[in-house]
Parts: sequence; C-alpha cells; structure tokens
Amino acid sequence: MTRKHALVTGGAGFIGSHLVDVLLERGFQVSVLDCLKPQVHADAQVDEDGWPIYLDARARRIRGDLLTDGVFEGALVGVTHLAHLAASVGVGQSMTDIVDYTRNNTLTAAMMLEALARGGHTVERIAVASSMSIYGEGAYVSEAGPAAPPLRGHAQLAERRWEVEDEAGRALVPIPTDETKLLQPASIYAVNKRDHEEMFLAVGRALAIPTVALRLFNAYGSRQALSNPYTGVAAIFISRLLNDRPPLVFEDGEQMRDFVHVRDVARAFATVLESERTVYDYYNVGSGRPIGVNGIAAVLARLLHKNIAPEVLGRYRVGDIRHCFADIGKIGRDFGWRPEHRFETGMPELVEWVATASPPVDRGAASLDELAARRLVV
Repeated sequence: MTRKHALVTGGAGFIGSHLVDVLLERGFQVSVLDCLKPQVHADAQVDEDGWPIYLDARARRIRGDLLTDGVFEGALVGVTHLAHLAASVGVGQSMTDIVDYTRNNTLTAAMMLEALARGGHTVERIAVASSMSIYGEGAYVSEAGPAAPPLRGHAQLAERRWEVEDEAGRALVPIPTDETKLLQPASIYAVNKRDHEEMFLAVGRALAIPTVALRLFNAYGSRQALSNPYTGVAAIFISRLLNDRPPLVFEDGEQMRDFVHVRDVARAFATVLESERTVYDYYNVGSGRPIGVNGIAAVLARLLHKNIAPEVLGRYRVGDIRHCFADIGKIGRDFGWRPEHRFETGMPELVEWVATASPPVDRGAASLDELAARRLVV
C-alpha cells in the first residue's frame, strides 16, 4: 500500500505546524510549503534557514509563495492529500489591506485550483481552512422562534446598543450556530474565506476529488504569533498583559466567542483527510462552548499572575460581530470528531508555552490607531 503523502500549505504556521505533528503521528509522509511571512513568524525561534525550530524535522520543507508560477505544482509531486491553510488572516487588517488580502487568499485559491484542474498530479483528497467569520453574526432566536437578523447598523452602534436586535428594538438571544445559517460576511477577510471555501468545493466536485472545508472558530494554543496585533484575541491579550498593559476590549466585552484548542483543530483536519467518505461539504470546528471576551481577559490575567483589568473601550471595530459560537454536531455525526480540550485546561497550556517563548512586542495600540485613522474603529 502506497504511503499517504500530505502537503500542508502554511505548514510552518500556528495551526499548520500542529497539523504536521498530527499527520506524522498518524503515519503520513508530510511536505510543508510556506513563504515564512515575517508578520507571522517574527516571534518564533528559527534555524539557520529561517524555519521555526518547533517544526518537525521529518517534514520536507519547501519555501515559496503560492502566487509564484510553478511553486505549487512543484510541491505537488507525489502528494496524495492536500491541506490548504496558507492565508492572510485577521478581520481588522483585511479592511485596510484589501488588495493584499484578496490576492493572498482568493487569487491564490484560483491559481491552486487551476493547477489541479490541469491534471498531472496525484491528489486524491483536499481539506481547506475556512472560517467562522463567513457567518457574520451567529444564530439567534426571538420570542417568535429562529431569527436571521441583519448586521448591526452604524446608527445602532453609534448609540452603543451592542446587542443584536429585532425590528422592535428588542435584544435577540444567541444560540449555537450550525452550518445552515445564512452567510453574511462582514469583512474582506470573511468575504475572501467564503469565496475560498466555495471555490475549493466547486472545483473539488468537478474534478471528483473529495473536498472538505473546515469553518474554524477561534483557535488558540502554543506557537501563536504573540506580537502580531491581528491574530487571535487570546494572543493579543497575552501580549498586552506581559507588557503590563490592560487588554483592549471593544464594545462592552460581553460579546461571546467559541475558543477551540489548536490540537483539536489539527485533529479535525487529519480526521477528514484520513476518511474514506466521498464528500464535498463544510463543517464547523469549535468547542461548542461560548465564553465572553471579558471572561477571557480575566482568565488570562489570573493565569499570568497579572492584577490588570481590561480596558473596555466602548467603541466598535467595523467588521466585528456580536456573538458567534459553534454547533459542532455535523462533524461529529459524519466523522466522529469531538474536541478533547476544554478552555479551562487548554489555556494554561498556552500560558505555559508563552513562558518559554520570546517576549512579545505589544503592537495593539498602534494597530488601534491605524484602524481609527481609517475610520474603522468608531
């Protein structure tokens, strides 16, 4: 039997490197294709060739940009399974760097898919990273039942009425978001990811290559880029606290998110890649448990032994949503995947890793000023 060979684009990054670990544990041969973008890898300790030292030495390494002609095609030699994680990430920055995000996410997807459509490769299964951001707001109910409210408008937010409301101005109740929810992307990043997902599923189906898009909720864990002000909220808060500064919290801090451990995300990718199911579909990957942003700040301050309360800004960032947390029943039914890490046990692991990492540079205030200058924070 031919050994499975996975190519992980973005495989030197936060989620990608954990996926490399899991695939190697499960007997895959693994190749990594990564451009080693400084914004992502500035914190990491690297070897003499610029690769992060946490990347498993057994993985074949290819340094290159997916937008460069021939790079992707060359990396596909002998590959049976493709995991596409390389992307520009972050809601806020996507609203200022619109061309770069669209080029790095949507155009890259188009170039990869066109290369696959030309044939001459051995890819038999694809998993692609999508995002919970494509939902826009999560799911809600009103007194009358399920509700599909529009995104909050500028007039409402200017009055600091943060909750999603019905037509009568009554706050709606957030509930777990499943995959049937209407997509309402509220940022360029979200639009990119929606297009990205649909492109891979459409071409995968046309080429009869089973393809799965995983809608990732808020991943956290070791190897996050702590000095990147556009990464996940947990990493941004940690960077502020370690620099003895309060975490900056938008709105009132009561917005709810779903935090899933990076090892569980890696297991989800490996599980759908290993499966023999012929499927062209999308799945939520989260913990299924909501937590408020103020609660995250409090937990991190306690774990880092910092008596620093968050600074609640009472301002909103264009492109943000109020509440979104996952219904993970579908991936459980179809693939048997369940998260193994709870927030209470997973977050201490992140903090322990932070203690051994390079001290982060806090760029949170600078990124806030940049967004405000472009009228993206109000």
